[in-house]
Amino acid sequence: MTAQTCPRQHQRTTMEIASLEPSLYTVKAVFILDSDGNRLLSKYYDTELYPSMKEQKNFEKNVFNKTHKADNEIAFVEGMTIVYKCSIDLFFYVVGSAQENELMLMAVLNCLFESLGQILRKNVERRCLLDNMDGVFLVVDEIIDGGVILESDPQQVIQKADENPLSEQSVAQHITDKLAMTSNVSPLTPHPPTWDILSLLGLIQKTRMLQI
Repeated sequence: MTAQTCPRQHQRTTMEIASLEPSLYTVKAVFILDSDGNRLLSKYYDTELYPSMKEQKNFEKNVFNKTHKADNEIAFVEGMTIVYKCSIDLFFYVVGSAQENELMLMAVLNCLFESLGQILRKNVERRCLLDNMDGVFLVVDEIIDGGVILESDPQQVIQKADENPLSEQSVAQHITDKLAMTSNVSPLTPHPPTWDILSLLGLIQKTRMLQI
């Protein structure tokens, strides 16, 4: 008597195999938090991973709680592979799937950290980062596009960022994201939104100056 495979079991096996297949979409998310675990920058490339702002922030808080006192560089949280690095009052995170190669994620993290070190002139700390957010956005976008790793050489990243200043359309998108992030914050919140209207207007002005 020939054994038959259950259709549901076959479907599950097929899905498991597919999840192990190599993918160009290496990076699921990138975010930078301050020493209190507050979000300064984040980009999620897999829209199905954490679709809402609340889910994203809960994930970031969970990651921070499990890593900010640890001496490791790799963590596994909620089925995700996470590599991270801290500098003074900043924490940098790169997130991949459970099957992702840690060395690939670490290459992205190191490239991000070293590139920001150059544009911030080695002052990789919260205040300096916030004063140069336009450059930070450029660096992230030059390294990763939609989850695909574009560049892992910091020198190439800086060169490309200098050649491609942030467009007003990109600035508008970042403003929209920031306003969405802060629209539900209570006035009693102990850590008020990092970005205010003056900061956003300043970013637009700096962009226009770069384009002249």
